[in-house]
Amino acid sequence: MIFNSFNFIVIYPLLFLLYYVIPERYLKVRNLYLLIVSYALYISWKPIYSLILLGVTIVTFYSAKLIARNTSPRKYMLLGVVLSLLPLLFFKYFNFINQTLTSVLSNVGFQCQLTGLNWAIPVGISFFTFQALGYLWDVYYKRIPVENDFLSYCLFLSFFPSILSGPINKASLLLPQIKGLRKHFDYSKAVEGLKMLLWGMFMKVVVADRVALRVDSILDSYMNYSGASCFMASVFYTIQIYADFAGYSLMAIGVGKTLGFELTENFHRPYFAWSVTDFWRRWHISLSTWLKDYVYIPLGGSRCSKARNYWNIFITFLVSGIWHGANWTFIVWGILHGLFQIIEKMLGEQKCRYGWFGKSIKIMITFMLVNFAWIFFRMPTLSDAWGVIERMFDFSLPMTFALTEDIVSLPIIFFGIILLFLKDLRDEFFPKKFLLMNNKFVIVRWTTYMFVIVSIMLFGLFGADQFIYANF
Repeated sequence: MIFNSFNFIVIYPLLFLLYYVIPERYLKVRNLYLLIVSYALYISWKPIYSLILLGVTIVTFYSAKLIARNTSPRKYMLLGVVLSLLPLLFFKYFNFINQTLTSVLSNVGFQCQLTGLNWAIPVGISFFTFQALGYLWDVYYKRIPVENDFLSYCLFLSFFPSILSGPINKASLLLPQIKGLRKHFDYSKAVEGLKMLLWGMFMKVVVADRVALRVDSILDSYMNYSGASCFMASVFYTIQIYADFAGYSLMAIGVGKTLGFELTENFHRPYFAWSVTDFWRRWHISLSTWLKDYVYIPLGGSRCSKARNYWNIFITFLVSGIWHGANWTFIVWGILHGLFQIIEKMLGEQKCRYGWFGKSIKIMITFMLVNFAWIFFRMPTLSDAWGVIERMFDFSLPMTFALTEDIVSLPIIFFGIILLFLKDLRDEFFPKKFLLMNNKFVIVRWTTYMFVIVSIMLFGLFGADQFIYANF
């Protein structure tokens, strides 16, 4: 059940009240309640796939116990990693591997075709698998003690605010909260969570879903549109994926706060980054942290020769591309981000040593590089991605508008984008000024709340597709 659905809006207040009805001293009962809710919401999508979640939970829980009990734990760690990755590899990458092998073999004279899978990918499988692997490796490297409470560990992997699209929470952050280091009802934390939930909803239904209508209509039939229209659609997609994913993350963190939990921050105004390196400190922070801790640093990180460091960056972002999806477009997207960062390091441009004007130029350059890479991320094939890029440089046709439709839709789209930009601009450069939701005057706060609520009701698209990153 996704946060922007009518069912969630109706059901969550009841789930919230029932949670706080349980006395604070009955911590295990509370955790059991959250576990039942988490699995019930997961089962509401496809019941059979809850067995995958349970299987990964059992494998990593008992693998970690074997690792902690043995003086030579490497084989148990490897066994746990392989068994945990099998469902992800099978469901997410079988068709990709099958099609690639078939294409390669046919090119050398072997004609064969394996049966493909038409099953849907278990929702959130990449997120809960990476979260489980992070726990397993933390136990192996003795960063955290092994968890002996199976119920707490089950809740750690299935916690409903973050299982759909993250953030990928570290065991060292979430498990202590599950086991008791959280207060009873915290009014200020609940209010903060509701504010995050409200703004995240605005980002999703007013900005992302509105922009998506324009993006899909152009990019799905890009050959019928001018280069200017295709470029506008690419910029709109860059905004869409941010509003969609950051909106979800904000709602997930907000829901967690209302229940007394602190989840990992996932976005920090990424389009104000002054380099691609800085972009990855701000975008999908939980994934970039995971990749740094479990891929980049184990490869050697930056404590090695320059050539080896560049290779480590390349491999890390190749893994990032593969994680995002079983398609060459995602792999190219990951490679591009790796190459951008390598070039920045070579030129010494991964940091900003300029004044405000130079910084502004670097922000715009970074935005355009990221925007270029998103084209590969969005399009279904590499040929389509190159087709869009080629079309963007075709100046033979003027930008086209569907007059009746655009008179209504474009003002709403720009209304949402402008508000989102102004909010991020204030947070980035004037964090203590122009306060609205956090203003000390009640009338200002409530006027802002009502403005956002009315905007959601008037301009929001409910019942639209699920969050983009739920597919990963």
